Amino acid sequence: MTKHYFRVSKIDEGEKNFPRKRRSLFSIWFSNLSITSRLILINIATFIAFSILIAIFGIEKYIYLQPFNFFTNNYFWTLLTSMFMHAGIFHLIVNMLSLFFIGSFLEMIIGKKRFFWLYLLSGLFAGLFFVTLSFLFGNSELGAKIFSSPEIFAVGASGAIFAIAGVLCFLTPRNSVYLISGPIIAIAVQFALMNFISAGTMNVLDIVINIYIVLSIFSMFSINNNFRKISIPIRMSFWLLPFVAIIPLIIIGLFVQLPIGNTAHLGGFIAGAVYGMYLRLKYKKKTQMISRYFSQ
Repeated sequence: MTKHYFRVSKIDEGEKNFPRKRRSLFSIWFSNLSITSRLILINIATFIAFSILIAIFGIEKYIYLQPFNFFTNNYFWTLLTSMFMHAGIFHLIVNMLSLFFIGSFLEMIIGKKRFFWLYLLSGLFAGLFFVTLSFLFGNSELGAKIFSSPEIFAVGASGAIFAIAGVLCFLTPRNSVYLISGPIIAIAVQFALMNFISAGTMNVLDIVINIYIVLSIFSMFSINNNFRKISIPIRMSFWLLPFVAIIPLIIIGLFVQLPIGNTAHLGGFIAGAVYGMYLRLKYKKKTQMISRYFSQ
């Protein structure tokens, strides 16, 4: 991107000039990182730290977000800790790649401060949205399929990431983006077959799917078009992405129990969409210019 782009598109007003102070090499390097990069580093560091603590002390219930514990035992802090914990290394990688691509893009448009608070507050709202619907409506068999059981644990940055997508739906609705659908389809197939195949076959299938997910991730960075196709990328406009990424999974969840927090995704998207609408109303000319620029 050019300097002209940054100057024209950024919604935030000019930054204040502060007196210069001597800083260490580490502080200079870290201060030059984008908020997106810092959040990725924090997510990786907390995943490692929490994983060690859970392995040693078995304290997952104090870190994971569970509707029952949240409302019955007042584990309110798990709204925050669960945002920076993931279910495994593949879950972490997929979320961090998504955050890197669309987070970096939105941060350049709205600025560091706005992006940080959007990420944090929308992630908290997504978690609250999830536990509330689950606790109120997830006690029946059908309710558990739609809203998740109150006994289910949830972790991940997906709610905040869907909020980023929600903002972009209103700021750059016609800009193209790719949904990497292959790993999602593979996980759905895996959970659909788990009750119909033996444990040994399931272990083999787990290995195959994990290898496929790794290949899909690496294929995203390949210059070979044929290699990239193994991840089954679907090109679409930003305004369509959240609907394609949420509604089909809700429908599949009626028949197959998926390890995906659809209501948290929906809550994050709602938070982002509301903020995107606010920006369009408050900065009408700037957001119209941004929308036109990225629809070319």
